Amino acid sequence: MRGRPNDPALHHLRRPHRGGVRQPLPGALPEAQWRQRLRHRVERQIRAASGWACHRGSAGQKISLHYSEADRVSTLVDFYGFQDRAARTRAQLEADIAAAARDITTGYDPRYVLPYVQMHEFEGLLFTNPTHFEWAEDGWSEDVKAKLMAVAQAFPNPEDINDSPETAPSKRILSIFPEGTYSKPEHGPLIAEAIGIDAMRQKCAQFDAWVAHLQAWGN
Repeated sequence: MRGRPNDPALHHLRRPHRGGVRQPLPGALPEAQWRQRLRHRVERQIRAASGWACHRGSAGQKISLHYSEADRVSTLVDFYGFQDRAARTRAQLEADIAAAARDITTGYDPRYVLPYVQMHEFEGLLFTNPTHFEWAEDGWSEDVKAKLMAVAQAFPNPEDINDSPETAPSKRILSIFPEGTYSKPEHGPLIAEAIGIDAMRQKCAQFDAWVAHLQAWGN
């Protein structure tokens, strides 16, 4: 699994081997330990995914780059940060990413590629439990907490928090915290880790479905 703060977070699952038959690696972990390791890997890549923009071609290129060296490849990209999304839906963007990867990848097989676009933005996942924004200690206050809770309560789930330049999840956070006291790359990972992937899955159905697919790949 690989990812850098300014790149799509790419998830490589090494088991089972491409080809349809389970091929456990030597010394493969028991299922419970494997699932725990997957959870930690996804958490790390969530933390790596904040603060970048993407477009169809770059996501497809990243998939193609890692396709030959991995048994499974998936993306985690922000819907809000998709520079050329126009009026396309999340499903259309994911299909376009897959098409871009297919066009430039030798031996491409869609069974082993899972493009995923997070609605509306990585930071939306942090509204799963706004109390953990306390990790941004310099700007934290009861007033900040109340405003963050109000945002979370105004939507059916964190993935519905909308994505205009003024109301995207990250923009809301920056407008609530005193200037200079909240840093996406510094505080976002801490908050995500404090919340935990299981809590995010309970409130974010699309994110949950993606993680479930990753888990199914390992069975």
